[in-house]
Amino acid sequence: MSEQPAAGRSASVSRKTNETDIQLALGVDGTGQVSIETDVPFLNHMLDLFAKHGQFDLRVEARGDVDIDDHHTVEDIGICLGQTLREALGDKAGIKRYASVFVPMDEALA
Repeated sequence: MSEQPAAGRSASVSRKTNETDIQLALGVDGTGQVSIETDVPFLNHMLDLFAKHGQFDLRVEARGDVDIDDHHTVEDIGICLGQTLREALGDKAGIKRYASVFVPMDEALA
C-alpha cells in the first residue's frame, strides 16, 4: 500500500491467513479519501460509503478465496477495520457516547 492516512488518529494493519491477504489503513480525522481493492464488489461499495460519510481516509487491499465464498474476505476485513479503529482512537478522548440523527437517503428516512 503506497498511500497512508494523514498523521493524527490513524492506524494500519496487515493480516495474512490461509484464506486472505489484507492490508488496511484508516485515518479517523480524514476527508473521505478512499482506495479500496477487494474481490467483493458490494463490500467495496459499503466500505466506500462508510469512509465517505464518516469522513475517514481508508485504504484497503484485500485478496481472498472468493472462489470458495466471500465470507472469509468480509470477515477478515471486519477484523482489520475493528483493530485499526480501536488503535486509531487511542484513549477515545472527545468521543460522544450517544446521539440521535435522521438522514434522508434515497426514498427512506434512516
